[in-house]
Amino acid sequence: MPKRPLTIAGTPIHRGKETKLTLDLPKLYSTPTQIPIRVISGKKSGPTIFISASIHGDELNGIEIIRRFRRLKILQRLKGTIILVPIVNIYGTMTLSRYLPDRRDLNRSFPGSTKGSLASRIAYTFFQEIVSKCDLGIDLHTASIHKSNLPQIRTNIDNAYTFGLAKAFEAPVILHSEIRDGSLRAVAQENHIPILLYEAGEALRFDEKSIRIGVKGIINVLRENEMLPKQISKAHRKTPVVTRTSRWTRATHSGIVRTVKALGDTVKKEEVIAHIDDLFDDSHYEVLAQFDGVIIGKSEIPLVQEGDAVFHIAKFSNLEAAENKIEHFTENAIEESEFIELNNEEIIE
Repeated sequence: MPKRPLTIAGTPIHRGKETKLTLDLPKLYSTPTQIPIRVISGKKSGPTIFISASIHGDELNGIEIIRRFRRLKILQRLKGTIILVPIVNIYGTMTLSRYLPDRRDLNRSFPGSTKGSLASRIAYTFFQEIVSKCDLGIDLHTASIHKSNLPQIRTNIDNAYTFGLAKAFEAPVILHSEIRDGSLRAVAQENHIPILLYEAGEALRFDEKSIRIGVKGIINVLRENEMLPKQISKAHRKTPVVTRTSRWTRATHSGIVRTVKALGDTVKKEEVIAHIDDLFDDSHYEVLAQFDGVIIGKSEIPLVQEGDAVFHIAKFSNLEAAENKIEHFTENAIEESEFIELNNEEIIE
């Protein structure tokens, strides 16, 4: 049975056309509020995928990734349809907040309902109008406020299809991630819609390497799905660091933290990765790595309270291999791209 023509917010999507539209949301007091959407539909049939950013309103990297991505001329050769949603949580982005005005987390409010909270209503609208009509999704995130993440894909690596796409994306790290109740990925999975979650950079900041890896990663996934032509010639792909286990190392005392390891660094078990000095006396403490691995997330605040998360470490035993792989990915991110449009972008410092 042929698919019904794609319609979003009452607007029909025509093959071979680019469509701009808005999705109405509940008013912010008396102010109309809408999600801006751009749909790029190829002349030839193919999968329908969505690419979303800023489900958490302060996570801005994805907005720039989508802006750069939609300018690529290679999209003129697209098969299928791409739905671009650069700002899902428009309320949070306007106020530079992770959350909605009702203090709820949109990414814990799916599938939502038409009669629930503000977060629930937005989740329901986004899922029904966008996600449910797609074959695949790429959801772009950053770390939470005052933390930063090494570019990484989070997905179910036991699913051969999503694991293959995760490797094709070519972020430095692939982290096996269990679904969380109420998250977009959890509800999409229940509806047989696979999602790749790209985590990179810091809230309220642009990070050039994260952005460039994200744009290229999306192109790689589209190519893997035969929605864009493959590269005629390309260097041999390197497999990212793949891990099932990660853990936050927490401060054992309060004080001033001096980190001695950075994102992407490899660490050995019991290695000193930070120092904590008491604010009012000469007490000094060391933060030690819990196991061999790679730092994929870290706090950016020099003050810590006992129990605060300081380093997120992904467990990986072959540290030499991990170091070589991560160096390859991060160095290549700023090198000249095959896309002229990306090479012409000024590097964000």
